[in-house]
Amino acid sequence: MKITQVHTLLATITSEILGTETVVQEDLSNVVDIGKQIIDSDNLDNYVKKLVNHIGKVVFVNRVYSGGVPSLMMDSWEFGSILQKVSADMPSATENDSWKLENNVSYDADVFYQPSVTAKFFNSKVTFEIPLSFTELQIKESFSNREQLNGFISMLTTAVENSMTVKLDALIMRTINNMIAETFLNSIGDGSVVTDYSQTSVKAVNILTLYNESATTDLTVSNCMQSPEFIRFATYTIGLYSDRMSKVSKLFNIGEKERFTPKDMQITVLLSDFSKASETYLVSDTFNAEKVALPKHESVPYWQGSGIGYAFDDVSSINVKASSGGVVDASGILGVSFDRDCIGVSNLDRRVTTNYNAKAEFFTNFYKFDAGYYNDLNENFVVFFIGDAT
Repeated sequence: MKITQVHTLLATITSEILGTETVVQEDLSNVVDIGKQIIDSDNLDNYVKKLVNHIGKVVFVNRVYSGGVPSLMMDSWEFGSILQKVSADMPSATENDSWKLENNVSYDADVFYQPSVTAKFFNSKVTFEIPLSFTELQIKESFSNREQLNGFISMLTTAVENSMTVKLDALIMRTINNMIAETFLNSIGDGSVVTDYSQTSVKAVNILTLYNESATTDLTVSNCMQSPEFIRFATYTIGLYSDRMSKVSKLFNIGEKERFTPKDMQITVLLSDFSKASETYLVSDTFNAEKVALPKHESVPYWQGSGIGYAFDDVSSINVKASSGGVVDASGILGVSFDRDCIGVSNLDRRVTTNYNAKAEFFTNFYKFDAGYYNDLNENFVVFFIGDAT
């Protein structure tokens, strides 16, 4: 073990803490151990210089990652593959003959009125597996007892589970991102590309454009997120749409179906940059904060990725080819609000298969996952973003 005398450093530290000396540069290179991948020949005792230091404690990094995306997992079934979603259109009203009776007039009650019913079929899956091999005989020599061995195996299993969580989270976010892209293409694009992100529509809501239409001073994408007035307006707009979506309308879905989304079936997902700005600039400085708070929501740190430094342009962006074939490269996405039945993960099948290799004495677990990820364009979905003319 390497032993370092630190009395000189401690004297300096004490003087800095007590306020008798100014803060100076401290050399911590011999104080803080950042670890080594391999133990080398320096790890000998400080008595006869021949005895190898032993491991006194083993700590396994065994921390479960819970993820951080909206839970859209739905259900699974054993037989069949197709998810069929059936919906009925609202029937039209006709004239009520009860209040226009005439003498010698026949009123036909035997007319057949066929209901208008549509069905959508979802029949696709994505799949992946994570293989990992385990040994017991060969690894025992590295541990002192079975408890340490079990801790090591548990750590490996947790690593697999964490990897699975990361990958499932990524797929869920891609399912949301695809719906964002489809909404952009339908609302402010031509179906294949969006060329002007300064536009706004009832489903792709450009909050910056709406704000600048009524504000005395125009803001831009680069400075609006630092404006308390803009954050207040954006919070108001998102809350307003929550009320609007709860009433039946054809305006909030691409398929133009009569739909309404009760508030307990609304899912709102906001970018952390925006939700924290609302809390900081609005809620924290307001009496009766619950009156101006955002609707119940979940926050995500980014839609597609963090980039190399969590810049706003990176975390608020998507760059995807949508399922319909169109391409969307957009930034400034603040949040989405949608019906619970609009986006989902269904027909889940998560399982583990095992193969034992008798010759080499190890076994491999194959952690497999299948699921169908879908967007229903007939259900309500609204995206909130900021974009200006380029």
